[in-house]
Amino acid sequence: MIKTEFGIIDQIDPEKNYVCYEPEKYNCVAIDDDIYIDDWWERLTHLKTYFHSLARPANALARWGITLIPPESLPEFLKIVQNDTRINKDKNLRDLAEIVKRAIKEQKYLIHFGV
Repeated sequence: MIKTEFGIIDQIDPEKNYVCYEPEKYNCVAIDDDIYIDDWWERLTHLKTYFHSLARPANALARWGITLIPPESLPEFLKIVQNDTRINKDKNLRDLAEIVKRAIKEQKYLIHFGV
């Protein structure tokens, strides 16, 4: 599995450049990049995101870097995750959906660590 990881940032620092690979700090869940991200890519390109810091607005995910996903993009991201029929067979995908739901409820950013 080529993993890509997602976690919740408890408090976003608007000045910070998120460049360190720290999935354990954010209690990340890993999913298979080749299986899911490739299939979701077209829909992901419509998500407003940031690459490495809030000073770098973007769309989709930094496949080989770090992405910050703002609260306003999370409902659409949740739809992408939940509409994948493989969610019933993959615990990590279900865990990702739960993380996204929690971030929506708490109005927090997600952090994504690419491959």
